[in-house]
Amino acid sequence: MKSKDKKILKVTVKKIIIILAFIISLLYIVIFYNLYFVENDVYAKETSTNNTQEIKISQAKKVDLENMLSQNAKEGIKEEYSVQEVTLEYLTKYRNNNTLPKGEIQVIQEGRQGKQEITIKKVYENEQITSEEQVFAKITKSAVDKIVEIGTGDYTSNYKAKVGDTLYVTSDRLSVMVEPNENAQKIATLAKQDQLKLLEIQNEWYKISSSSTIGYVKAECTTYINPNQKSETNEEEKNTKQTINKPSFGMALNKPSGLSLEQFKKVLTDNQDKNGIFQNNAQYFYYIEKQYQINGIFVAAVGIHESAWGSSQIARSKNNLFGYGAYDSNPYNGAYSFSDYSECIDLIARVFVKYYINPKGTNIYGGEKAEGTYYNGATLTGINTKYATDKNWANAVYKHMEYLYNKL
Repeated sequence: MKSKDKKILKVTVKKIIIILAFIISLLYIVIFYNLYFVENDVYAKETSTNNTQEIKISQAKKVDLENMLSQNAKEGIKEEYSVQEVTLEYLTKYRNNNTLPKGEIQVIQEGRQGKQEITIKKVYENEQITSEEQVFAKITKSAVDKIVEIGTGDYTSNYKAKVGDTLYVTSDRLSVMVEPNENAQKIATLAKQDQLKLLEIQNEWYKISSSSTIGYVKAECTTYINPNQKSETNEEEKNTKQTINKPSFGMALNKPSGLSLEQFKKVLTDNQDKNGIFQNNAQYFYYIEKQYQINGIFVAAVGIHESAWGSSQIARSKNNLFGYGAYDSNPYNGAYSFSDYSECIDLIARVFVKYYINPKGTNIYGGEKAEGTYYNGATLTGINTKYATDKNWANAVYKHMEYLYNKL
């Protein structure tokens, strides 16, 4: 290699070394500056359907999770979360029909239960549970509303279907089962107004024959034809007034009170009902007796006790007379909202019948069987065991029952 070429190569290498040294020095300066002079701000992106914006997170001290858990452990505090799949009860929608006899009930659409997953948070202190609340719910199968038509015609009827009668389907669709059981095999589906022959009566089920099949259907989804149904008097009401017994603390609550529609309206018309909630919804306490075999006066007394005659915030803003869904630790936010008072009256009646006042396996409404999850007897004391944390709940409810019965 010529000496001239060697000199050029040395110059080039020196330049490269100088450039590399400069770059390295610059990197050190940038790192040093970031470490000691620049604030350590953090940003997060929040995306919405309307815009995208940057939200600055405050310079809070780092949470020492291990230390906090250790401290909580020392203080005996523990949080526990659990996910449960539970039944999503359907709601009942009532509507009037002036072509039906006054007070008659027809099911136009069967209610169908859904499923939901709920997340429960429990807080323990020294191994004792101090609070429990539902913090999240996700519906995995939607429920279908039950639709009931109430007769508002200017006549009444006490006719009861009997073997040999001609019946007609009232619901939008009606399953025919091989046995009188909700979980039995379905053998056919009938449509509204299909004609049936009543062969046998088994509690809430009818054995029927139609043009295409023989099997069992829910009695509540059928109606009868009675040529003598138009009557200006209601013998049932007259007889009821003669057979009403005085209440007792230990009375069975899985039996109807037997009061007529007019009697329910009478006892639930009261000066303490400042907003007229119980007076204006008295008929629904009568309807739950007709459908679910439960004492409607008891259900009304629970509503009066829980809502202070409809004056509570939950009752007024959520149409919830019973605090249904409320937890002691966060009652207002936990309580369910209803579109009207009839929904909550109907739902709480079914909850009592299904879970509290009948032992497991009992035949109940709509061909279902009682779960009996919280059954401790069909009395106030039995219900109090699991329904309310207040040990005096049963006595308080009974005082309201006595008050209402004494107005007859």
